[in-house]
Amino acid sequence: MAESPALRHPVEPLERETIHRIAWRLIPLLMLGYFCAYLDRVNVGFAGLTMNRDLGFSATVFGFGAGIFFIGYFLAELPSNLILNRVGARVWIARILFTWGILSGLTAFVWDAWSFYIVRFLVGVAEAGFYPGVVLYLTWWFPSSYRTRMMALFQSASVISLIIGPIISAELLKLDGVSGLHGWQWLFLAEAVPPLVMCVVTLLLLTDRPRHATWLRPDQRDWLDGRLQAERAQRESIHRYELGEALRNPRVWWLTLVYFGQNVSNYGLLIFLPQIVKSFGVSTTMTGVLSALPFVFAAVAMLYWGWHSDRTGERTYHVAGACLLCAAGLAACVFIGFERPALMMVALILAAMGQQSIAPTFWSMPTALLSGTAAAGGIALINSVGNLGGFVGPYAFGLVRDATASDTIALLCLAAAPVVSAIVLVSLGHDRRLERIPSQAAIAE
Repeated sequence: MAESPALRHPVEPLERETIHRIAWRLIPLLMLGYFCAYLDRVNVGFAGLTMNRDLGFSATVFGFGAGIFFIGYFLAELPSNLILNRVGARVWIARILFTWGILSGLTAFVWDAWSFYIVRFLVGVAEAGFYPGVVLYLTWWFPSSYRTRMMALFQSASVISLIIGPIISAELLKLDGVSGLHGWQWLFLAEAVPPLVMCVVTLLLLTDRPRHATWLRPDQRDWLDGRLQAERAQRESIHRYELGEALRNPRVWWLTLVYFGQNVSNYGLLIFLPQIVKSFGVSTTMTGVLSALPFVFAAVAMLYWGWHSDRTGERTYHVAGACLLCAAGLAACVFIGFERPALMMVALILAAMGQQSIAPTFWSMPTALLSGTAAAGGIALINSVGNLGGFVGPYAFGLVRDATASDTIALLCLAAAPVVSAIVLVSLGHDRRLERIPSQAAIAE
């Protein structure tokens, strides 16, 4: 994947200063919000180590309850992103953080399968719009040539959460019996606090649009506005999509299928990873440490993959390659088996490295295709329907595990989904909107 000569151009000091200032101002805030989102989204996997026993849940019941989050997410995603596009990111993201924090904490008080299903569904409704809202928000602030690496930085918060979260969750499970609560109840209550704090921080510090950024100099705002308008004109010179047309566009739906496939493997693995690691015969504390290990490597892979994709300007094979690496790691588990836990961990590390490298580069593709309200709707459509894979993955894993009594066969089933994603993506071919504006001179023209 050699770098095209057309993509090599000197970065002007004004461009460098502007992007640097925006990145340091906005990306840490967005990362903290996503850290909270992922902590609340997958802590149920760790809670399942003891909650399943206390409430009498089978793997199928647990997988269905963990995955039904994404049904609520699917139903509320599109309207949530359209509202964000209208009212602004600051207020709407703060609202999302507040409501999902409250509802996530209520998971501590479920008592049977149906109460578990209902609360998880409502948490999905509450959180809907955060991730696609940030994807849309980044298009308001960063030119396309920076977007993949900024997405990788933002997405790295999920990996950091997956590194820190299991260790914290393992310690919280040890609070079993304190004040008459189970350890898994303390887990849900404690991990509901960060999004409530971030609600206040977001209201105070997030800026909606570049024109509201008093922390940028006038020449920096002018440069950014000119660059983003030039890129929008480039997209719309090929075809300008209205909202309804974007939602009916076959390419958007094929991209949705790609995202669906990667989410099947992603959440199927994430939700059941603590139970897979526990099967190695280790303690709860060591389960937390080993569950975090794959994501230490994944964090490095994700950042490098995003940087390399931006450097070369290539998207399709970066995403497809990450999908195939994930599938290879998952499939290898069935041939290794639990008798060799060290090799199993190597395979899971490879799967996590591939899996976590998919999304940052993937999102540069629909955002290069769409703009304006069509971008808000199209991004929400891809994310909401694609995230139904987050329901299918855990539920399918639980069904296969109950039917076969084998985690490795369940992992092999998950491996099929990213293979399909890679095939679909390569079959779609290249779209000219993925090309970057090559130079500052092109904007002036």
